[in-house]
Amino acid sequence: MRDAVIVDAVRTPLAKGRPGGAYAQVHPVELHAHVLRALVDRTGLDPAEVDDVVGGAVGQVGEQSGNTTRFAALAAGFPESVPGVTVDRQCGSSQQALSFAAQGVVAGAYDIAIASGVESMSRIPIGSQALVDGVRQDVAGPSVAGRYAPGLVPQGVSAELIARRWDLSRTQLDEFALASHQKAAAAWADGRFAAEVAPLKSPRADGSLERLETDETIRPGTTAEALAGLRPAFADPRWTERFGDIDWTVTAGNASPYNDGAAALLVTTSEVAAAHGWTPRARVHTATATGDDPVLMLTGIIPATAKVLARAGLSLSDIDAFEVNEAFASVVLAWIAETGADPARVNVHGGAISIGHPLGASGARLATTLLGVLDRTGGRYGLQTMCEAGGTANATIVERIAP
Repeated sequence: MRDAVIVDAVRTPLAKGRPGGAYAQVHPVELHAHVLRALVDRTGLDPAEVDDVVGGAVGQVGEQSGNTTRFAALAAGFPESVPGVTVDRQCGSSQQALSFAAQGVVAGAYDIAIASGVESMSRIPIGSQALVDGVRQDVAGPSVAGRYAPGLVPQGVSAELIARRWDLSRTQLDEFALASHQKAAAAWADGRFAAEVAPLKSPRADGSLERLETDETIRPGTTAEALAGLRPAFADPRWTERFGDIDWTVTAGNASPYNDGAAALLVTTSEVAAAHGWTPRARVHTATATGDDPVLMLTGIIPATAKVLARAGLSLSDIDAFEVNEAFASVVLAWIAETGADPARVNVHGGAISIGHPLGASGARLATTLLGVLDRTGGRYGLQTMCEAGGTANATIVERIAP
């Protein structure tokens, strides 16, 4: 039986995904190529042996289009013989890339693969792929609009509907966000992220080079009072007309920011790893994807968690660490309430609200961080799950391999 093991994982520090962010002058292909080169440097991998680079990206338009993963491999100096493919499962794109890489290795289609992801939200703003000549297009089509009449809603409205369904208050959302920043700041201060990050020197608007050492959107000094002072981000009478009373609790402070970043993982079999002298860090134990209500949209992580545990033959109590993407605080809090997971094991180094959410790179970033948490704590099983636009979700369980 072939297995799929992760030899190593690396990410960039995450930057603000807006003009003025540390990577705003960096082409997304170069950002992606940086982590591919870093993975080669860290492992001694001969790039010519890579059977495929499977990369995630959400904004596949402009500089991030045209199978951007293939260009990243070329930019990283990989031989022309190494192919690349770009996956779009929205925010779960690079988590799905990891699933595809692992499936290919187990099936024997690959001996060595790289799973990766990138997103440059400063250069490819969110939603750009749905714009034509500045006009937002109907990406779902009339049949979907008819099935979910009068149509789907923005993710922020979905986050509000989740807060209402699970009776989550503004105070609870803000407290969760504050804890995310505190945990992430503490993790950096304690050196817990150092082993997973490959800093990148990037040009600024004035032509100078600056090396980003830490995640740019963590706010160590934020307070409950500062978060409480932020205005609701999605309040709109048309949604009240459709759904009834909404408390409007979601703000820029208890939601993930826009970010630029990239991450990559080296995936192979135990036998190939041994032949190369690599010590694998973890095994991809089980990976699933599922769908859920596309109006609530972000709740798919609940059935995805149940599905992956059932398929793995494990229970929630077997999991030593969870990484649940913090697209919005309400999403993670609803997941905790529904699953009964121990909050102390969830996003122990903070999450996307503080560290950042560079869409197509986030699944690979979560996996990279999860491996570090398991290494530090000595835990055996880690589970990561990612909510995604359109009502899908990925869930993956990895098993740490003790050295």
